[in-house]
Amino acid sequence: MSAPATMANAKPSRRATLSRRASFWAAAAFAFLAFAASTAASPLYRVYEDKFSFAPTTLTLLFTVYIVVLLGTLLLFGSVSDYTGRRMVMLAGLALGAAGCGLFLIAPGVGLLFAARALQGVAVGLISGAASAALFDLDPNGGAAPVLSSAAPTGGQALGAIAASVLAQYAPAPTHLVWWLLLGAFISGVVAVLAMPEPGTVRPGVVSSLRPHVSVPQAARGAFATAVPALVGIWALAGFYLSLGPSLAAQLLRSTNLLWGGILIFLLTGLAATASALLARKNPSAVMLGGCLVLIVGALVTIASIETGTPAVLFVGTAIAGLGFGPAFMGAYRATVAAVTSPDRTGLITAIYIVSYLATGIPAALAGIATSHYGLRKTALVYSVAVAVLAALAVSRLLARQTAPGRAEHGTRHADGPPGPGTVPPCPPLGATPPTSESISAEQMAMSSAGPAIHWLETITDRSEIGERTPARTMGSSPR
Repeated sequence: MSAPATMANAKPSRRATLSRRASFWAAAAFAFLAFAASTAASPLYRVYEDKFSFAPTTLTLLFTVYIVVLLGTLLLFGSVSDYTGRRMVMLAGLALGAAGCGLFLIAPGVGLLFAARALQGVAVGLISGAASAALFDLDPNGGAAPVLSSAAPTGGQALGAIAASVLAQYAPAPTHLVWWLLLGAFISGVVAVLAMPEPGTVRPGVVSSLRPHVSVPQAARGAFATAVPALVGIWALAGFYLSLGPSLAAQLLRSTNLLWGGILIFLLTGLAATASALLARKNPSAVMLGGCLVLIVGALVTIASIETGTPAVLFVGTAIAGLGFGPAFMGAYRATVAAVTSPDRTGLITAIYIVSYLATGIPAALAGIATSHYGLRKTALVYSVAVAVLAALAVSRLLARQTAPGRAEHGTRHADGPPGPGTVPPCPPLGATPPTSESISAEQMAMSSAGPAIHWLETITDRSEIGERTPARTMGSSPR
């Protein structure tokens, strides 16, 4: 995520007509819009599959090309708005988002669908970092900026999936109306940006910001190796749900109603964000442990639903997986980042997000190939088993590290949280570390009732904190 500038331009453009408060809410809307548009395609994949007669491999590649382009955009341009100003980057992102909607509208075949998804990847990469940084620029001392910045990825995803599935199922022109509405929203965003004052500053150094810094310092290699199985399992699951999830729901339900696919995605992302928010201040290793255990249960329930052909159980398994998904990522992230001091965190955070994005796209593409050869049911079964195995491997490695002689965690209770709710890998912070978890109030980010799994997770994390509190205080300051 682009580091928010500490000072706003003293002389805003004469053309600026929006107040700082109105500009703040406009920037928040841009962030939600970008993620909503990117997820709007997920419930429509089945419609395009029937319309253009392509295989599941093509379906998952449509998802993967978005992930690959998004990752490249974040690595190259994630910090550009720190130097060119927020308005220019947001304007470019909104314009490309509008162009992507236009390509969806005129697409006569699968070729333009790939081009549209690529443009969406660039648009989300540009908007997410610049809009989030603009929120902190426009409201540096308020509590709304971190809440909205964190809520935008998941909130946008959830809204995009539900809205697109409802429109595709119950409104006319299923492959056109949603893109017309999003096109209008992007164009409105362009007009709003042109009327905004510049939230950030313009300064030299933009060329040097294009060189991404990726590293895993020696002190963090053990924690990083422990986190990798969890990161791969978590984001592979997300990639499957965002690409083939609606198709799996349709197969088990024996229904062509597109709304079910949107609900499935909403359950995974929404409950993941809620669980992450409620556990934001707990011990990160304990949160990761509890999240991985819940994720294993969710994967096993999903396997049972596929084996028995019970669609209701699929939605239950998805909900359980969501409750483990968000905390597992948040815990893995914080436990890894806490192993090094702030100056060494930028390259490490970037490495975490590279693993996360690649794990989102590559397994989904492989699942598409497997579905074309072996069918969706067998692919989903093997995929769910793989996710459970990866989560179990993360649990075993984490327990081994925690019980190693002389092993003690340091500073993890106050480590930085990921710059998002832990349900979408946000922009790697190439210029600065993300906001600390203390600046984000869990009570502000989510409601307090999210089911018994969260209460169980809270119990586990509370017990772990009691066990780790004394060693963390008495040992030296250098993390292992």
